[in-house]
Amino acid sequence: MIEENKMGVANVPKLIVTMGLPMILSMVLQALYNVVDTVFVINMGQDGPIGNLALSAAFPVQIFMIAVGVGTGVGINALLSESLGKRESETATKVVGNGLFLAGVFFVLFLLFGLFLSGPYMRLMSSDPKVVEMGKEYLTIVCCISIGSIGFAVAERFLIASGRTNLSMIAQVSGAGANILLDYVFIYPLHMGIAGAAYATVIGQVLSFGLALLFHFLKDKEIKNSVKSLFPDKRVIGGIYRIGLPAFLMQGMLALTMFGCLLIIGTIGDEHVAKVLSGGYGIYYKLMQIALFAAFGLSNTLISVVGYNRGAGDYRRVLAAAKYGELFTLLVTALIAVVYIAASEPSARLFTLTVEESGEIKKSELIAVTTIALRISGASYLFMGVSVAAQGVLQGAGRVWSPPIISLLRLIVLVYPTMYLFTRTLDPIGNIWWTYPIAEGCTAIVSLFFLVRTLKALKSELGTPKEGKMTKETCSSEEGEETIDNRATA
Repeated sequence: MIEENKMGVANVPKLIVTMGLPMILSMVLQALYNVVDTVFVINMGQDGPIGNLALSAAFPVQIFMIAVGVGTGVGINALLSESLGKRESETATKVVGNGLFLAGVFFVLFLLFGLFLSGPYMRLMSSDPKVVEMGKEYLTIVCCISIGSIGFAVAERFLIASGRTNLSMIAQVSGAGANILLDYVFIYPLHMGIAGAAYATVIGQVLSFGLALLFHFLKDKEIKNSVKSLFPDKRVIGGIYRIGLPAFLMQGMLALTMFGCLLIIGTIGDEHVAKVLSGGYGIYYKLMQIALFAAFGLSNTLISVVGYNRGAGDYRRVLAAAKYGELFTLLVTALIAVVYIAASEPSARLFTLTVEESGEIKKSELIAVTTIALRISGASYLFMGVSVAAQGVLQGAGRVWSPPIISLLRLIVLVYPTMYLFTRTLDPIGNIWWTYPIAEGCTAIVSLFFLVRTLKALKSELGTPKEGKMTKETCSSEEGEETIDNRATA
């Protein structure tokens, strides 16, 4: 007898909650890496506000690094979940091995970027020599020791795809805890400055990667690991990036959003206003990542649940996952929106505990701009939850291009022109934040259209099996026609 995977038999709402909560915590902690770095750096003394500008300028590269890991990881997640659902153990083993191979390739690429391109990148982002110097130092370290970031993004997907999100959470929590502790030790007692923040980050990431890999080898018994599986397989890598490439594009657009918006803010004629807005935007964007990554936690859960049950041919469980996934994601983002709006000023003050009022960028200015950002943009998280949950369902359903179209709308197409227009108003500091409610609201409508259309198509492809029976039927998918076992839940 083969033990049933819980993703095919457990109560769907309970399954999403039990798998989703660890994923939410794991993703939020991933976002907190950069938030914690910013809090410690901005409060490290006279150079704190300048250090914040350096971190803000460097952040798009870190987001891009995350995008590479997440894009590869999502492809691994979808293919591995579907393989486990179909009980194709040989394919599952190859997916794991090729995932580790790809992590090694991307580590080498980021190592080269850190060694040779971190300086030119920072000179593109800022004309301030101090910002360039601090940003280059930080970027060189996080890129040259990026194996933890990329490796964990891949290894955690082995655990998620097999339903062991609690172990992924333990690995992430351990790394995040180490990061917070080392941030304090390296920046304050050891006076390592911005380099201390970088070393704290990479050490925490390496710890998370090591634990995730250890848990996989110890617990994922349904996957037979082998050295042979590490050799690249064109078919497997193609399958990973059939889903992973659009996911990479989706995540990569987060880097393009911050990169482009910082450049747009830099076009404001008043240099002081531009610096204040850039500093506030850097803080806001990292806080916004917490809400976004919380939604990603449930979205990633939906990829696994939908992908597994699509592979098993059970439309009813796919539909239930879509409905409850949207509901739970909306509840999570609504809660975060309420917290941010209600605690906007205290949240802003957390980043300015020791900032001097007489400095180049004043404490009161940073507090004011961050408070306004959280109060106005907080409402956009409700719409964001709808879109991100829909993307998870679409990815799990094997839809390749509708998820990145959603990201393109909410992060680029509707953001750049809207923000540019608001920077040309009399009060850009107060007005640019309306960009996000406008962009997210419009995108949510498009996301629901894609979701409804996909669910209708899946109903036709998979059919609705009768309760308590198993049927054999042929269903078409984006890969072609294939015969699958349809299992109904009692």
